[in-house]
Amino acid sequence: MSPEPFPSRRAPFFADIPDEKWNDWHWQLSHRLNSAEDFEKIFPLTESEKKALTASHLFRVDITPYFVSLINPADPEDPIRKQVIPTAGEIQPFTGMMEDSLSEDRHSPVPGLVHRYPDRALMLVTTQCASYCRYCTRSRIVGDPGENFSRADFELQLDYLRHTPQIRDVLLSGGDPLTLAPKVLEELLTKLREIPHIEIIRIGSRVPVFMPQRVTPELTDMLQRFHPLWMNIHVNHPNEISAELAAACDRLTRAGIPLGNQSVLLAGVNDCPHIQRKLVQDLVRIRVRPYYLYQCDLVEGAGHFRTPVAKGFEILEALRGHTSGFAVPTYVVDAPGGGGKIPVGPNYMVSMSDHKIVLRNYEGYITTYEEPVDYKPHDPKTCRFCQSKRIEPGQQGVSALLDGDEMFIKPEGFDLLHNRGGGQHRLRADSDKWKPLGIGSGNEEHD
Repeated sequence: MSPEPFPSRRAPFFADIPDEKWNDWHWQLSHRLNSAEDFEKIFPLTESEKKALTASHLFRVDITPYFVSLINPADPEDPIRKQVIPTAGEIQPFTGMMEDSLSEDRHSPVPGLVHRYPDRALMLVTTQCASYCRYCTRSRIVGDPGENFSRADFELQLDYLRHTPQIRDVLLSGGDPLTLAPKVLEELLTKLREIPHIEIIRIGSRVPVFMPQRVTPELTDMLQRFHPLWMNIHVNHPNEISAELAAACDRLTRAGIPLGNQSVLLAGVNDCPHIQRKLVQDLVRIRVRPYYLYQCDLVEGAGHFRTPVAKGFEILEALRGHTSGFAVPTYVVDAPGGGGKIPVGPNYMVSMSDHKIVLRNYEGYITTYEEPVDYKPHDPKTCRFCQSKRIEPGQQGVSALLDGDEMFIKPEGFDLLHNRGGGQHRLRADSDKWKPLGIGSGNEEHD
C-alpha cells in the first residue's frame, strides 16, 4: 500500500483566486498578509497576537497566502501559526538575549560575508524573505525593505573569495537567496563558479516551504548549470509538508540538487519526540535528509521559543535506533560569541580505558569494545594527502604561519580570521602578527 499522500490546502478566503495566479510566485509575494486586518480574514486573532501586531519596533511580519493557508484557523496553538504570527511573548526580554548572538558581524571581513570556518564562507546576499520567522537569528539585519546588499557589496564579497584560496565551500543565505531577482541570482552563481578553488556552492532557503511556487522548471534548469550545488531547506513541523512542497522538492532533486533540512527546536511547536519522528520520516519520504536540529539562538524576541538543551537530548534518544539512521539530524548549539556549531547529544559511550570502551545502545544494552594492542598509527610525513595540504609562502598574497607548521594564505588587502588555540584570532591586512579576539559580545583585541 502506498503511503498516504501529503495534503494540499487553500484557505477559504482565497478560494476564488484562479489557479494561474495562485501558482505564480510573483502573485504570492505581492499578496502577502501583514496586518491584523489581513489575518482576521483568515482566522480570529488572540489578544496576545493583536497586542504584538500593534507594537512599535516589531520585527517584520509578512506571510504568503500559501503558507497562511496551512494554519488550522480553529487552533490558536497551531504550530505553523506560532512560527509566523507574532505574540506578546515577542516583546519580552530574557536572560542572555543578544543582538548578534553568533557574532557574525565580528567574523565579517567585508560587509555581508562571514568567514568563521577555515575552508568555507557564508555569503549574505539579501535581507528579504518570502515570509518571516518570529525566531529569526538575523532579525537585526533581515526584513527592512529599505536596506539590502548592493552590487558593490557583492563585488567586495567576491573579491575576498577570489583572494582566499582556502575557501572551497560557499553558502548563499540572507534573508533568502531564492527571493532574489532570477538574473541577479544567476549572475552571482556564475561569478562564484568562475573562482577555481570554490568546489561547492550551497543555498540555504525556506522559499520551497513558504512559497513552493517559486521552484519552477526555469529555476531548476538554471540551478543545475552550477553543480555541484546543494540546498538546505527549513521545515520545523510535519504540517508544513504539503503536496506543493513535495512537488517542489521533487523538481529540485530531479535537477540533481541534494536536499537537507535544518530545523529549530521550538517550545510549543516541535519540542516533542513524536512530532520530531514524524517530521524526519516525512522529510525522507520527499527525499530531504534531516541535517541539523538547532537549539534556538539567544536573539531578541525569541525567548518564549527556547527549550532546555535536555529536551533536544530526549528527542535524539527517541530517534536514534527507533528510525532510520540517515533520518537522525545532528543536534547543535550555535555557540554564542562566535564559537560556531557545537554538536551535542546523549552519551552512548559509558567509559573508556587504554584497552577498551564501554558502550550502550538505544535500548540501554551495555557492551564493551576491545581496543587493538598493535595499532600502527598513520604517518603524515609519508601521506600525500597530508603533504598536499601544505601551502608554500609566496603562492599568492602573504603567507601566514598558524599552529605548528600549517600554513594559510593571507589575502592581500584583507584581514584574516581563524579559530586557533581555542579562540578566534585576527591577522590584520597591514600586519604579520596574529592577535586573539575576546570571546563574548565585545570586538576588542588583546595581546
